[in-house]
Amino acid sequence: MKGLLLLLFFFTFILCQQEPIEGFFSQSGHTNNWAVLVCTSRFWFNYRHVANTLSIYRTVKRLGIPDSNIILMLADDVSCNARNRYPATVYNNAARHLDLYGDNVEVDYRGYEVTVENFIRMLTGRVAPNTPRSKRLLSDDRSNILVYMTGHGGNEFLKFQDAEEISAYDLADAFKQMAEKKRYNEILFMVDTCQANTMYSQINSTNILATGSSELHESSYSHHTDHDIGVAVIDSYTYYNLEFLENIDMTSDKTLQDLFSTYDPAKIASHPGIRSDLFHRPLDKVKVTDFFGNVQNVELTKAKYPLEEDEIIHTHEPVSRVENNHTSTHNHLYHSFLVQKDNGFISSLLGMASIIAIAYFTYTTLM
Repeated sequence: MKGLLLLLFFFTFILCQQEPIEGFFSQSGHTNNWAVLVCTSRFWFNYRHVANTLSIYRTVKRLGIPDSNIILMLADDVSCNARNRYPATVYNNAARHLDLYGDNVEVDYRGYEVTVENFIRMLTGRVAPNTPRSKRLLSDDRSNILVYMTGHGGNEFLKFQDAEEISAYDLADAFKQMAEKKRYNEILFMVDTCQANTMYSQINSTNILATGSSELHESSYSHHTDHDIGVAVIDSYTYYNLEFLENIDMTSDKTLQDLFSTYDPAKIASHPGIRSDLFHRPLDKVKVTDFFGNVQNVELTKAKYPLEEDEIIHTHEPVSRVENNHTSTHNHLYHSFLVQKDNGFISSLLGMASIIAIAYFTYTTLM
């Protein structure tokens, strides 16, 4: 009996010394973000598809995803088209407030490099050994990936370059390979094309959330035209997504449910779809920045380098902890990788004392 009590005490002591490492990862379990942004259309009259893609590109960069984690595929360079009245520019609004093709745009796959084969090889990691890093999706099992596609499509297919197609089965197979090779934690698949919702109908891999601009037998329409250049400059579905995304920053607590709730078929002129049966988290718990932003866990202290000799570094002041999730102090432990240790020792002592007391009363009762 004494040996049993000693063994119980030993295991209790070991367990009490293990500090809870809650929230080491963010709530979604990811530690890095990637974005794969694909415009599959050529020709000047498809100007809006290039503008769609560059608009999302600008948004994810603003919300924290660096160029090193963005794969940008543009099938045509409309900025240099001879019919562009404003050379070397791309706008998504007839008022031309913002040049999407201005400073610091890094196109990874351009023109005839944008093919179904290159797209699938990039997703699955089956690229040639001499492929540069900028054309590789270097994700892992802790990566949240936004996959955005726009172009011309139909029932379970999306056209590339007006010459070939990727089917819903091809896409589902690529995602399945990614799952088997542990190339993602979660995927948000977003597609803006005619009959877009059919493109995610064959996906059967877990942790994939999908949304599209239009139902089966339904077209996806442009939002408005810039009459100076003579073409539509953005699609309605992308336009209204951007209307929501441009009103948040990387500190936002807005969720994907908030985004999807803004979808209005009357405004978009089609019926957007959402498929969440393969996704393991409730949408009202999934932050928009889990896919459109980047993980930026930061610990700030009030200590600083003295700029002058008479400055004193105060290291005894309390530490301020900041993270991109910006949750309340009450929920801080669950959402942050930072572990609060203030009460850990006291909790361990209380737990050990409770177990010893139970063991003592059990021993005296048996004796």
